[in-house]
Amino acid sequence: MTAQRYQIRQCEEEECHFRFPVVEESTSGDRCPKCGGKARPINVPYTAHGVERGKFVPQGAELEALLDNIRSVFNVGNMLRTADGAGIRHMHLCGITPTPNNPKLAKTALGAECSVPWTHHRDGLAAAVSLKKRGSRLWALEGGSRAESLFDLRVDPQGPPILLVVGSEISGVDPAILEHCERVLCLPMQGVKNTLNVAVAFGIAVYFLRFAGP
Repeated sequence: MTAQRYQIRQCEEEECHFRFPVVEESTSGDRCPKCGGKARPINVPYTAHGVERGKFVPQGAELEALLDNIRSVFNVGNMLRTADGAGIRHMHLCGITPTPNNPKLAKTALGAECSVPWTHHRDGLAAAVSLKKRGSRLWALEGGSRAESLFDLRVDPQGPPILLVVGSEISGVDPAILEHCERVLCLPMQGVKNTLNVAVAFGIAVYFLRFAGP
């Protein structure tokens, strides 16, 4: 299949000069989306650069994730796309967390909803306990008195698989699930806010756990 190509266009209006990308030969780029003026191509068509699959080998542990009562379909779509990119082997979607059966999820998952194995659990606590009994190391991505910086962590890649638990955007990880977690990891915050968007935090944690060396 031929890769999609793109082209940069720029508005010709003197007071605008808005610069934007469009699909090659797309008529939608004939007019500036900002002011409606005429736009012209200013470079040769190009193909967006992806990262070569398999070029970088994970140095960290095998990883699964448990998403408990995450309400936003768009956050979950982003997290599935991250899971695909980082090589997470299974996603456990609990409570109200949207599943790939939701058609809106595809807008941010962009196909990852079809490539990442997943299971829906009505009860996140029961799922966490069951997975722990099967040998997973339960680590939560959360704040609080138990929290340690993700970046101070040394991950044993030979150990049991890690089940990374992520909770609600508003209320955080269910306290009953947190009791079963052997470690609580956080991202250091330097500004006025004490949390990041859940999908952003998940992406940082997942890539660190998968690719940081021991």
